[in-house]
This record gives sequence, structure tokens and C-alpha cells, in this order.
Amino acid sequence: MNQKVVLAGGTGFIGKYLERKFLELGYEVKIISRQDRHISWNDHAGIADALEASGMLINLAGKSVNCRYNSRNKEEILQSRTETTRILGNAILECKNPPSLWINSSTATIYRHAEDRPMTEDHGEIGSGFSVDVAKAWENAFFSFQLPQTRQAALRIAIVLGESGGVIHPIRNLVRFGLGGAQGSGNQMFSWIHIEDLYRIILFLRDKEELSGVFNCSSPHPVTNRELMHQFRKAMNMRIGLPSPQWLLEIGAYVIKTETELVLKSRWVIPERLEREGFTFKFDTLDKALEDILHRSHS
Repeated sequence: MNQKVVLAGGTGFIGKYLERKFLELGYEVKIISRQDRHISWNDHAGIADALEASGMLINLAGKSVNCRYNSRNKEEILQSRTETTRILGNAILECKNPPSLWINSSTATIYRHAEDRPMTEDHGEIGSGFSVDVAKAWENAFFSFQLPQTRQAALRIAIVLGESGGVIHPIRNLVRFGLGGAQGSGNQMFSWIHIEDLYRIILFLRDKEELSGVFNCSSPHPVTNRELMHQFRKAMNMRIGLPSPQWLLEIGAYVIKTETELVLKSRWVIPERLEREGFTFKFDTLDKALEDILHRSHS
């Protein structure tokens, strides 16, 4: 097995976690990012050199969607995903000994708002709107490359829960200040995955050499927003949680420069392919995930 992994866009919450885990496994880890100490996105020769004889390329690059969707941010959100994917694909084509596996991020937001039934890889319905258009363009850029020596897997990742980033901190603050009630109707589904299980999925796909294509990366037990907030209050021993109606969320989102879609869209996603292939989740239920994350971040 080639003991080199390349993390593209590897300086965020997920990337730092994966870097630590792969270093613990004894991998050499190369990182491509906009930060000076890593391989630059403009250094095409350096990117191809890093990919040469690597076991895995994992692409996590993309501007955060936690912002207002004005025209400039929309353009950056799109370009930061599609252009980086094209740069990587072209670099793989230059390799004599290319990576055997290329894992590219995608998003569970590609599916429509769903309160009626869960979305699977085979029977999920693609949605509409800006976020979905970005997801489709991202996957199209990825699968436009025909790479005979490199397996390709696109991970439609749900909301990632972990102690050092993502949604944990803002939700915990809401609960702490007594605002941990349902948001909007509270009926919207919240699909999520513990960061450790995301890492374990990557290892699973590394070892299952017959697998490629699209995979939903989400716990098999999504919850409603109402249940999500209840579980947080329970884990934090907070009995009171005031609800946030949609009009209040709109004001709050404007003030903190984000979009209510991140909270109000119903993402009901099931990891059907992974489970069918035999993957088992370490943190399959939200109470297990929160117990691990909240306990860990206090210890």
C-alpha cells in the first residue's frame, strides 16, 4: 500500500482531523492549500509531484457556505469547488503513477428539501436552487475526468459533528443561553455524521477496491430539528430552550452574515450504499455522538 495521502483544502476542521489520524497511521501527509506553508494551488508542478505514487487524494477544498449568498460569495463558493477539482484532475493526468483512489467532497444538500421520505443514492431526488446547482457542478467537474488507474468516489457529506468545529459551537451557545428550542417549524430533518465515522468511511473505501461513484455520508438515524435541540439540551443539562420562529432566524442570519437555509432546509439522507456494502457506524445515533463530543470537549 502506498503510504502517502494528499489532503487538498486540508486546513479546515475536517482536514486537520484527517491529517492527525493519517499521521497516527504512519502515512506521509501532503497538504494543498492557500496557506503559505503548504503546496499552493498555483503550483501545478508541486501538486503533480505530491500526487505521484500517492495512495489517496482527498479533496475537501471549498469556501465555507456559512456566509450571505450575495453574488460575490456565490461566485467564490462555486469556483472554489469546481476549479480546485479541475486542477487536481489535470494533475492526476500528468502522473506516471497516479493515486489509486481520489475521494472528492460533495454535499448531502444536493437532494431536495424532504420531510416526506429519506433520500438514498438510488432513489434520492436532486433539488433546485443555488446550493444544489453548486453541488451538481462540483460532482460534474469531478466525474468529467476519466482516470483508468484512479478510482473515484464522491462523498455526499451531511452536517459533520466534531469537537473542534462545524455546528457544535454555535448550537451549544444557543442552548447555553436558553435559546435551544426548535428552529422554524422544528420538523425539518437534520442529517449528520460524526467526524470519526467520516474518517472510517474513507478507510472503508480505501480497502474496498471494487467501490466507486457516489456515497451518502450520513448517520443512518437522522433526527428532526426539534429532536436535535432536545438532545443538545439533555446532553448539556439545560431544561429550558426557547424556540426560534423563522422571522427571528431571518433577522439573526442577517446580523451574523449567514443564511437560514443552513438551519431550515430539511436534509433527510440515508447512507444506503455504505450500509449495503457492510459499513457499520461507530456513532449511529445522535445521543452517542453528542456524549462523545461534548464530553471530550470538556475533558
